[in-house]
Amino acid sequence: MPVSSSLFSRGSDKLYLAILLVCVILISCFNGPFSSLFQPKTVAIDDLLSQDSGIEADLYPSESEIADIADDSIQQGKIGRFYEEPWEPPGVPDLDESRLKVVDQFVKSIMDVKDKTFPRMRCTRPIKERYEILRRRRNFATRWDTPPRQWFFALNLYQCSHVLPRLLASVMEAIRFLRPEDCVVSIVGGRSNDGTTEILARIRDEFEAMNVTYYFSTSDVDPLKSGNDRITELAILRNLVLDPLVRQPELYDPDTTVIFLNDVSICTDDILELIYQKVYQKADMTCAMDWVDHGDTFYDSWICRTMTGDMFIEIPQSGSFEFKKNLFWNDPHTKTRFEAKLPFQVYSCWNGGAVFTAKPLLLHNVTFRASYKDECYMGEPTLFCKDFWKHGYGRVAVIPSVNIGYNDDESRGTKKKYGYATEIVHRAEDEMQLGKYSKIHWQDTPPALIKCEPDWQHPTWVRWDEAKEQLPFDWTHSGYFHAEKPVEGGLSFEDGGGADP
Repeated sequence: MPVSSSLFSRGSDKLYLAILLVCVILISCFNGPFSSLFQPKTVAIDDLLSQDSGIEADLYPSESEIADIADDSIQQGKIGRFYEEPWEPPGVPDLDESRLKVVDQFVKSIMDVKDKTFPRMRCTRPIKERYEILRRRRNFATRWDTPPRQWFFALNLYQCSHVLPRLLASVMEAIRFLRPEDCVVSIVGGRSNDGTTEILARIRDEFEAMNVTYYFSTSDVDPLKSGNDRITELAILRNLVLDPLVRQPELYDPDTTVIFLNDVSICTDDILELIYQKVYQKADMTCAMDWVDHGDTFYDSWICRTMTGDMFIEIPQSGSFEFKKNLFWNDPHTKTRFEAKLPFQVYSCWNGGAVFTAKPLLLHNVTFRASYKDECYMGEPTLFCKDFWKHGYGRVAVIPSVNIGYNDDESRGTKKKYGYATEIVHRAEDEMQLGKYSKIHWQDTPPALIKCEPDWQHPTWVRWDEAKEQLPFDWTHSGYFHAEKPVEGGLSFEDGGGADP
């Protein structure tokens, strides 16, 4: 009898073979390259996202839990976060056809870090081995799954086409490293007439090709318009950028991290180092150091407070900036770590770029906001950090190895003065053997008193948790603070060239 005939001579053998074939087909359908055909789908802007969330429902707050949170939180008028109506991403107005004709060179430069069309700041290559821990682990069983998003890049961009070839190129490189399918980019622009809006609209095709979820919209909100309170309007703009996250929590990993960047000239290793330190330090928020005058003057002085409750720089009662270079003059512990370029804990920071956990936003309705009635008039990032502390997320840190400016020339000078992040990390942890001191010893309670500087001439000290009633207040025409934006003016480099002279 032939071998093939004896193999299936009994009916049971045929039955076993049929069951085996069915199992193989089912496994292929639900875990293989065609699994998306058999999974429930969720649609986002322009049908960019058609995928399974890939997580259990109980990892996120239910609709009833969100409603309870919202009921327990006083809504702040137009800055309120949770809504009854379904969310639909805002659109983009008609684009300027003449500007669209010249944006391709910007897009090309953004997508290729070796492109030299624009004289942007040169950046060093990141230490890939250092940042490997940031990449989500995959195995054979999950390699075909569409995961919930883990990294949420948020940017408010206005009239800044000159910085986009550096800023967005670094964002692109960071996304490529972190894996595009794990990333979301949300940008709110508006009112620009320098091509910024057209570049941000055109770049959509590139994000789509990379499998990155991209939200781009514009807003007419103008923080500098006469009659508007600057902080209230800035808070609105920042919250608009976060809408795709807080309005669709089911699309995101429970440990989603927000990378919120200003219109700064930043390198890929700056971005990855901020994320790395958040993970390594088990921090709730990490911030860069932002500078003007080519690194001579710390910029975000109105926002930041140390763990003494005081400001980063010494500002006397007269409001003079004559001691602006005297950082951490009354905080020797922080000053020592800053000078050694080691991370240090602070009460509040922002500094051109912050990386933070999304949990306070999703679980406690934390938003950017203006000050409440009878609360010290402060910037929206300071209040954002304050609300983090209120809900137990007080591990806020500055990473002094990350130094940035607000255009290529400023950042170039700043890095010449302090060094690139890759260079500083190598020097501090390898050459100077300071790695064992890099861990922050966290303080669980905030400073009892915080320096209140509604303007530079009227400083006072206030309790950190003042205004417990949380009554919204209209700060329109308050006339308090209006910071001015700065004007344009041996390492391996990503473009393949050598060091600058």
